[in-house]
Amino acid sequence: MPGAMKRWAVRRLVLVSAMALGPLGLAGCAGLDLSALLRERGPSPDTVAGGAAPLPWGAPPGSAISAAAAAAAAAAQDPAYRIGPEDGLEISVWKDETLKSTVLVRPDGGVSFPLVGELAVAGLTATQVRDEIVRRLVRFVPDAEVTVSVVRVASYRIYVIGRVNRPGDFSLGRTIDVLQALSLAGGMTPFAVDSEIRIIRREGGRQLSIPFDYRLLRKGGGAGLAQNIQLRSGDVVLVP
Repeated sequence: MPGAMKRWAVRRLVLVSAMALGPLGLAGCAGLDLSALLRERGPSPDTVAGGAAPLPWGAPPGSAISAAAAAAAAAAQDPAYRIGPEDGLEISVWKDETLKSTVLVRPDGGVSFPLVGELAVAGLTATQVRDEIVRRLVRFVPDAEVTVSVVRVASYRIYVIGRVNRPGDFSLGRTIDVLQALSLAGGMTPFAVDSEIRIIRREGGRQLSIPFDYRLLRKGGGAGLAQNIQLRSGDVVLVP
């Protein structure tokens, strides 16, 4: 075989092999800068957007703490949070593993705990529940050091419906007022009648309709601010 034909055959064989290897093989044959090629390919899919550290192996990109976990963390840091049905509590007595339990608040607002028995916790703070457990344990465990933590938040839920940008229900680990609820819902749409907002609340066996005039609030003064009440779990903010 003539020399020219041999050189052509060798170059063809190298090119086919490089194509089989993909872009990196072609880059090597063409003498390209591999680092530049990798930069053009962009970051690894295992790297969090914004240049954060890589996620653990097997974790989906963009993984984040769930809303429920964040709400529980907020409740644990808020001493004023009122416990309600379906919340989860962790109750423990120091140096006594038999007096440690994670309990779910029943629909009737009660829980059970060893040596304490039935305990109504709905509407109480974690501190108040702790104090009541200490009071009941004193005859069995003098000077008991009790810890009560909210580890699951499910009871405090408010609803925002009507002409807002993101209507829906919001489960939170703390109490909020009307303005904060409107903010969570993305604010009002341009067609909202902001002077006729209502808060629908169940109280006992009846429903209350509480007015909220946003225009009056914008003007300032005590009358407007007095409308911005704290919402209770189950309240519905209706924006017409």
